[in-house]
Amino acid sequence: MREDHKNVLVLLTCGVVLMASLAYASVPIYRIFCQKTGYGGTPTLGKMNTGVVINNRIIKVKFNSDVAPHLPWEFEPLQSYIHLKAGENGLAFYRVRNNSNEPVSGIATYNVTPDKAGIYFNKVQCFCFIEQTLDPGKWVEMPVQFFIDPELAKDSNLKDVTSITLSYTFFPTKTAKSARHNIQIHSIGDKNV
Repeated sequence: MREDHKNVLVLLTCGVVLMASLAYASVPIYRIFCQKTGYGGTPTLGKMNTGVVINNRIIKVKFNSDVAPHLPWEFEPLQSYIHLKAGENGLAFYRVRNNSNEPVSGIATYNVTPDKAGIYFNKVQCFCFIEQTLDPGKWVEMPVQFFIDPELAKDSNLKDVTSITLSYTFFPTKTAKSARHNIQIHSIGDKNV
């Protein structure tokens, strides 16, 4: 009878370890899946659009920013929107400022609405998924390069889409000093305010 209990305990322990491993790996796997497919409004990863015919369909690209609670940062797009032809390369800037008295690290995630346009929104370069650290009172401007695939104009499910919103949210991270060098790579302005 004791041997049966041991076997059950071993099976349950293995099950818990397997489930924890799957839970830990699910976030990066899901992120990669979304970036490759545009699922859930996640822009696909791309290279700058070179040689692709620019379509005459004009899309209004709006920019949104949010900061999670407990992150003492101000975060805003420097432009509310831009008009862009499908296939045309776009460039936008966001500004972030640390309002605390100590270095603070954050990481940004992004999405696109409407969700069905995510597969056509190609993010080329951005500050997302890279831990950023800001010293007290410092601010930086961070660029986002992107384009909208001209195939959007051929998709009958997107005929009603006249605007797309690119939204970023910064979340706090646990390490404050480990990525201080990252912010220097992405900064255009760095100033004590």
